[in-house]
Amino acid sequence: MNLLTAITDATAVAQDSLMVLTEPVAETMNVWSLAVKGGWIMVVLAILSVIGIYIFVERYATLHKAMTKNPYLLDRLHDNIKENDIKSAMNYCRNQNTPVARVLEKGLKAYNLSTEYMRQAMDNNAGLEIASLEKGLPVLSTIAAVGPMIGFLGTVTGMVQAFWEMSNAGNNIDVSLLSGGIYEAMITTVGGLLVGIVAIFAYNYLVARVDRVQNDIEGEIIAFMEIAAELKEKKQ
Repeated sequence: MNLLTAITDATAVAQDSLMVLTEPVAETMNVWSLAVKGGWIMVVLAILSVIGIYIFVERYATLHKAMTKNPYLLDRLHDNIKENDIKSAMNYCRNQNTPVARVLEKGLKAYNLSTEYMRQAMDNNAGLEIASLEKGLPVLSTIAAVGPMIGFLGTVTGMVQAFWEMSNAGNNIDVSLLSGGIYEAMITTVGGLLVGIVAIFAYNYLVARVDRVQNDIEGEIIAFMEIAAELKEKKQ
């Protein structure tokens, strides 16, 4: 009798242990698993993210170089012009290789012409320099606008998939049948909003730096025109 009881107890313990081992393990949530469940829309959002990051890094490096200031630039040009050495002044600007220096170089080329023509030459070149600095920013702005919309597209396709599976299931509706579509619907919305939010912040940051370079160029043009007017007046 005792042997039979021991066998029964051992069997019960074994069954309990087997039930514990076979219990489903809750799936841990991580970025990769969520992205995979988001479907093909997440691939599109990932591509947009890579393009946006590349544009931001490349433009940031370019603008950082463009914002480098030489505090002695105008003093050097003043001395060269005073000595009638326009060529040395132009070479000095060319060696600086910054938007401000390139704009002033155009002014030096037209130094012996009328003041209005010299100012126009610098203004025209300044416009070209700013346009060059803004390269890629329209693409970043487009990513900021399109990213959330692509995410919403994933929401629509995900919900369509969920209702399609619901209609095919008939009366045997199972939550697991709907999970794929619902995952895609929710995750793509989050992904699209993240891409759009980051892109718009990056875009506005770069635009602010371009505006700062533009203001610097305008200030240097005004200072250069004052130097040119002063030296031309002394020669008369």
